[in-house]
Amino acid sequence: MIRYAAHRLLLMVPTLLGVAALIFLMLRVAPGDIVELKLRGEGGMVTEDVVAKERARLGLDKPLIVQFAQWMTGMARLDLGKSMWTEQPVTEEIAIRLQLSLEVAVLATLVAVLIALPLGTVSALFRDSWVDYAVRIISVAGLAVPSFWLGMMTILALLYIVHWLPPITFTPFWQDPVANLAQLIWPALAVGYRYAAVIMRMLRSSIIEVLNEDYIRTARAKGLFERLVIGRHALRNALLPTITVIGLEFAFLIGGLVVTEQVFNLNGIGKLFVQAVTRNDFTLVQGLVMLIATLSILINLAIDMLYAALDPRIRYG
Repeated sequence: MIRYAAHRLLLMVPTLLGVAALIFLMLRVAPGDIVELKLRGEGGMVTEDVVAKERARLGLDKPLIVQFAQWMTGMARLDLGKSMWTEQPVTEEIAIRLQLSLEVAVLATLVAVLIALPLGTVSALFRDSWVDYAVRIISVAGLAVPSFWLGMMTILALLYIVHWLPPITFTPFWQDPVANLAQLIWPALAVGYRYAAVIMRMLRSSIIEVLNEDYIRTARAKGLFERLVIGRHALRNALLPTITVIGLEFAFLIGGLVVTEQVFNLNGIGKLFVQAVTRNDFTLVQGLVMLIATLSILINLAIDMLYAALDPRIRYG
């Protein structure tokens, strides 16, 4: 297991190198110039000489291979450079927003798992009954309703029913847990509902498939209690594909909640990503892409490790 994990971590290096080269070239090929946007974006009248000096200050006048080498050298020291727009270190720009995005993702995952596991299991066990149909309606509605629309309805309901709105200013959890959850639990619920719908459908399908396996019939033939058959044999094996869905959705939540963050006025990674792309802030976009790529690889590794923990037949050499 340790050798497998070490091997996977080593494979991260060429993967991240490929991601770095791809995002670097794509940003340079895409139209737009951050210097023109900064100096002339709002009708500013500056000379070509000023534009050239600014490009030289930002290092954009150097050959692409030199720019890439400098960026990769900085990454080797965990230095992602400075934002071309705010002049602040990219690591600081990301760090002050990462906590919020991670907390929303974790809360949404907890909400989704708490909803999906019991409902998905019940739906599979009572297949084609009124319980199954009710759960399937809930899951289809979760897939059909956009999370940002559900978020807007949540805010309107809080405003008109209880005459209260969530706090606007972000408060870290360790400073004031009540104020923190009062702000973040609502986007977590809105996102977690859709998240739960995906998990629910996957879990239902997996359990139905597992219940038709020979070892389930054998366990029942031996006289085991139905609760043990479902909990120890069926559910444990059905969780394998479900965990994959949970992990992939969690990786998406880190940087994919752009509209939801706008609705709830959250200054997270998704909002920062949009701002960086809009401003053609190369270094910030590169840093965000590398962050999400790294998190995705680590989450996939964690999923593989959980496979071995849940299924003793799986062994990694």
